[in-house]
Amino acid sequence: MSPVPLPHTLIGHGPHHVLVVHGWFADRAAYDRLLPDLDLDAFSYAFVDLRGYGEARDLPGRYTTAEAGADLVATADALGWERFSLIGHSMGGCVVQRALVAAPERVRRLVGIAPVPAIGIPFPPEQWELFASAGDLAESRSAIIDFTTSGVRPRAWVRRMTEQSLERSDAKAFRAWLDSWALEDFHQEIAGLALPVRVLTGELDQAITPELIRQTWLRHYPHATEVRLPSTGHYPMEETPLQLISAIEEFLGEDDPES
Repeated sequence: MSPVPLPHTLIGHGPHHVLVVHGWFADRAAYDRLLPDLDLDAFSYAFVDLRGYGEARDLPGRYTTAEAGADLVATADALGWERFSLIGHSMGGCVVQRALVAAPERVRRLVGIAPVPAIGIPFPPEQWELFASAGDLAESRSAIIDFTTSGVRPRAWVRRMTEQSLERSDAKAFRAWLDSWALEDFHQEIAGLALPVRVLTGELDQAITPELIRQTWLRHYPHATEVRLPSTGHYPMEETPLQLISAIEEFLGEDDPES
């Protein structure tokens, strides 16, 4: 299918343009807690809905990270953004890397929030069964949310996150996305790209660990650095939003390297 501009929330009037991508469990509303406290003078943010989610829930597609990366570039084109930075959470970490592959000369900076690497995730069989069942089973989604936050979050919060995930995603698209972000390996297409990259991880996240980041992101990108967010699991937008904003905007606000 041809690339399409994605539904999005556009805020800010700053000169630094930023495309922001959600993860597997949420639409763009995942970032709602950040919106009141972003620097709208320095940055312009576009928070998108991927195919199968939110306003794009009924938008047909292959539901792959490559397709979504092309959609991101089409969104930038529709906004008139020649250059932009990219932020992706979890599955969205794969999507923004696909956009980088599609338009490397247009990307200023890349931020991954608990991001899936370009090699995918090598799930053991029992974990694969859990993740594969999450398209249809609420209890599987809850178990994943609980695991990736070290089991320390209130049950009501886990329940709310699960209900929102079910409401904001199409079950068939949700399941199809898994095969792309978990199984596809495109790291050779991004290895060595010299843009500034920041990886933000949570110390309570049992899925995206420092070792995984060292073996992938920090090897793939020569100018990548990791920042570990304390008291945070896989969902810093919900768990520690102000801490997340500071980490993102401090990095995005740095001077770009000499070309």
